[in-house]
Amino acid sequence: MKSYFIFIVFTAVVVLSTSSYGQFDPTKIIKKKVEKKAKKELEKTIDKGLEGDQQNSQDKETKKEETQTDNTADSVQTANDQSQKKLKLWSKYDFVPGDKIIFEDDLKGEESGEFPSRWDLISGSAQNASLGEDNVIQFVHTNTLVTPFMKKKDFLPDVFTLELDVFFDEPATRRTQQYQIRFFEGRGATERGNRDNRVIDVFWDRINMGNFGGKIANYIEEKNNWKPKWKHIAIAFNKRSLKLYMDHERMLNIPHAKFKPKMFSIGVQYDNRFIKVSAIKDIRVNEGGKKLYDRIMADGKFVTHGILFDVNKSTIKAESMGTINEIVKLMNEHTDLRFRIEGHTDSDGDETYNQKLSEERAASVKSILVDSGIDASRFETKGYGESKPIDDNTTPEGKANNRRVEFIKL
Repeated sequence: MKSYFIFIVFTAVVVLSTSSYGQFDPTKIIKKKVEKKAKKELEKTIDKGLEGDQQNSQDKETKKEETQTDNTADSVQTANDQSQKKLKLWSKYDFVPGDKIIFEDDLKGEESGEFPSRWDLISGSAQNASLGEDNVIQFVHTNTLVTPFMKKKDFLPDVFTLELDVFFDEPATRRTQQYQIRFFEGRGATERGNRDNRVIDVFWDRINMGNFGGKIANYIEEKNNWKPKWKHIAIAFNKRSLKLYMDHERMLNIPHAKFKPKMFSIGVQYDNRFIKVSAIKDIRVNEGGKKLYDRIMADGKFVTHGILFDVNKSTIKAESMGTINEIVKLMNEHTDLRFRIEGHTDSDGDETYNQKLSEERAASVKSILVDSGIDASRFETKGYGESKPIDDNTTPEGKANNRRVEFIKL
């Protein structure tokens, strides 16, 4: 009875309360709960959507980075493959540069449009220019002739090597572009050449030298797929004999050249109806040519400037194969020889970077010698960067002499 009375009182209180504040509606409470729950669900959905967008964005960025990494890796691999293919093509190259560089012009620091500062003009017109990433001497007119501007008039020694790159722009079906290398004993009429055996005519596929003729290289594939390109020319002169190479092919081998050159000039003839660009670059003259073994016996080492690298890289250039092959031959003939391969740079750039570069270059030289069949245990490697110059770092020739690889007998 008491419980029933309490229930009646409680009911009355509730009824009075709802009467005081308006009619009680339970659906409003349910509605609010539903709205509150829906709001939370919506917020969750929005958050999830934002997270999804962020994740998608991150996935896309990651995929992009992975693609870029793959593309970079592919590019590096392609470059390595091309380098290896070119080195293989030059595997029988036997040209070896002289011991010391006496003239070097990579045309750094030259002002475009001006006449190259380290050259003298004999005839025609020439100027500094850029071709792609290369600094070049551009021959503006046909029949242009230039010669190195040297303090010493008769600067070519009895034994020397000459290297340069020449650019061929002509279609392979036309012979309308030829470079000319003239050897002479002094300034005057002879420096222009007189169509005797001192004038070397360089065409895209052959060499002519007076009465000696020359080789017509088998460039059938190159002819059918012609693109403008650089070709490397290398000449070795030893008192009276002369050898000339175009890229990896030996084009001339003359035992008795019957002249003693003291100077040289470089010129071009071309038909400007077809030829847009005639240019040369990377001209270098070295003196001497003492055999490697004789140098080792006399000095306990030999220094080579014939192993060349891409700029700021440890990638060995194909034209280095002549020197590489000479070292391989030496080590096969003298199986007791062991060497520490030392890399050296000039003083341009950061000292720490040069140190690292010299170490990498020494390792690259060891690697190519091992690939050529020499046991790895016969080598050590060390890099000295710019710390051990052998020449003045203020001249192009001095810097070129400091950029070297030394083989120290162990």
